[in-house]
Amino acid sequence: MMAQKNTCPIGVFDSGLGGLTVARSIATALPHESVYYFGDTKRCPYGTRGENEVRSFALQAGRWLSCHNVKIIVIACNTATAAALRVCQQTLDVPVIGVIVPGARAAINSTRTREVGVLATNLTTRSGAYTRAIQDLDAGVDVYGCPASSFVEIVEQELATGAHLQERWLEDEDIFDTPEVRAVVRQVVTPLKGHNIDTVVLGCTHFPLLVGPIRHELGPGIRVVSSAEETTRELVDILQRREQLAPEDALPQHRFATTSDNLAEFAAAGSFIFGQPLKSIEHVSLEELV
Repeated sequence: MMAQKNTCPIGVFDSGLGGLTVARSIATALPHESVYYFGDTKRCPYGTRGENEVRSFALQAGRWLSCHNVKIIVIACNTATAAALRVCQQTLDVPVIGVIVPGARAAINSTRTREVGVLATNLTTRSGAYTRAIQDLDAGVDVYGCPASSFVEIVEQELATGAHLQERWLEDEDIFDTPEVRAVVRQVVTPLKGHNIDTVVLGCTHFPLLVGPIRHELGPGIRVVSSAEETTRELVDILQRREQLAPEDALPQHRFATTSDNLAEFAAAGSFIFGQPLKSIEHVSLEELV
């Protein structure tokens, strides 16, 4: 029975496509593990919604994944983590981890000035979740939250055009680095300047796709960290302790589901982020999530 459970997939969900940055990190670090990814693209973005609404959406996604025999769930969405991690852990019958504590840990490991900025959605910023998580690790760190929900819209809109999808994002971080994007990023990150900040956390899994213009506008000497790799390390640790890592002879089967009505668009943009074709995609209606 344990061996069978070990080959069950890792569930990952996000408000849309951004969480595929986390799914990619997991698939790279754990090549024998299967991933079952759910993107609630039809209701993206979450960051401008109310906390109760996001909590409801996250529970729906978590319940849907838990009904598909996943062995653990990663909330690959900072907004959903801020709003719903605790209730998902209390409600669902599998372990659930989020991306905020790992992101906070990455920031603590990076900062030397103990002045940290956090770029996140409006809801995540408003919740204070990153400030609490960072100061739980080091109460002497000052945290400057900076709402950047417009970044999510930029990423989703750019991906929807399909203009960049024949290129490889991780090999060229400047794919989305246009004068128009730089202008938006410059305006958003201005409040972070002048505070002796040496580390900025990308507090949304969409934001790594804009890392080129973000780094450019923040300037040299400021480290930009995301939670994907740190979340993967925490995931590995949990699966090891629970003795649930897939065996080395396991053949991974990655599956994807989305509330988007345009599966072709999701497949193209998702393949661009995930780094390999999304071979198995299913549509999930909102009625199925209630």
